[in-house]
Amino acid sequence: MQIYLDYSATTPTRPEARGKMQEILTQGWGNPSSLHEWGQRAATTIELARMQVGSLIGASNPDAIIFTSGGTEADNLAIMGVARQYSTPQHIIISSVEHSAIAEPVQLLAQWGWQVTRLPVNSRGRVNPLDLEAALQANTVLVSIIYGQSEVGTLQPISELAAITRKRNVLFHTDAVQVAGRLPVNVEKLGVDLLSLSSHKIYGPQGAGALYLRPGVELVPLFGGGGQEMKLRSGTQAVPNIAGFGVAAELAAAEMSVETPRLIKLRDLLFGLLADCDYLTPTGDRWHRLPHHVSFTVSVPGITGKTLVRQMNLAGIGISAGSACHSGKLSPSPILKAMDYSDNNALAGIRLTLGRETSEADIEWTAMVLKHILERLLAKELVSSR
Repeated sequence: MQIYLDYSATTPTRPEARGKMQEILTQGWGNPSSLHEWGQRAATTIELARMQVGSLIGASNPDAIIFTSGGTEADNLAIMGVARQYSTPQHIIISSVEHSAIAEPVQLLAQWGWQVTRLPVNSRGRVNPLDLEAALQANTVLVSIIYGQSEVGTLQPISELAAITRKRNVLFHTDAVQVAGRLPVNVEKLGVDLLSLSSHKIYGPQGAGALYLRPGVELVPLFGGGGQEMKLRSGTQAVPNIAGFGVAAELAAAEMSVETPRLIKLRDLLFGLLADCDYLTPTGDRWHRLPHHVSFTVSVPGITGKTLVRQMNLAGIGISAGSACHSGKLSPSPILKAMDYSDNNALAGIRLTLGRETSEADIEWTAMVLKHILERLLAKELVSSR
């Protein structure tokens, strides 16, 4: 029996998206920049996908969708596309629990002389809007706050945060990679200026993503070339991937009203089944939380999250851990550290994320196996420490 519970890392490409991709690969393979029939068929495919993706996030103007190679490129285009408009360093604000696709380009800006403010979070990983208000300066040009944190599941109060920046005429970006397709998103109601998406988080293919850019907001492209995607993302578009992304977005929007409550029920069931396990402590905000996301720190001495991932894998269950391994040495999770966890606890984070194929039986089996593995590891640790 195999159970995949790492849907926040990637989702399987759904059959409808695969079918559309195969159709494009065999019949719609033209270059969308070409003026002949083959090219225009491909261009039409892209524009349909642009409407499908835009509809998923409530973008009334499809031209506000800029296709990229994924969420990471969308994040980088948002950060660097704004920053490169300025000849002298300015001020940027992010949270202390951003994905590395935001944190690393911002660190590069800091090396170039930019002022960077990293907003603190509480023990549940949530930003206080008052901290954002206090951090804004006269030279603040961009605020980027992740919508749904992939490691601990916490949702941020994006509309409240964006309203603060709007009053000061400061651009607001959010990485909504984990949220779009799982919770209703409307960019116009949220009040954001930029928003990042990823195809392979919503059962579309890997290698496609998008940046929503509010009409009137300007960016400098990351690289030069043919001027595709409204002159903001040069390079011949990956038409099959974009087409698959569009189909996945359309179906995610249609199924959300049924799928999201189902995931919440399974999520809460898993939390409930593991509530009596003394070796697991939930992380993140239980109420402002991604619908498919369950996360803990493990309190078995000497056992890291990576250890538990390997043990669960041997049992046929795929989960993930938050700590990173560099040159054979584990590093504490920066997300858990930002939430004031100790180094030991920040090495012991695990994440179980649910998806379309997850059943109640999967949840019950996973809870039983996880408890059994923890008890076995604890018993082994006790024996070795004698």
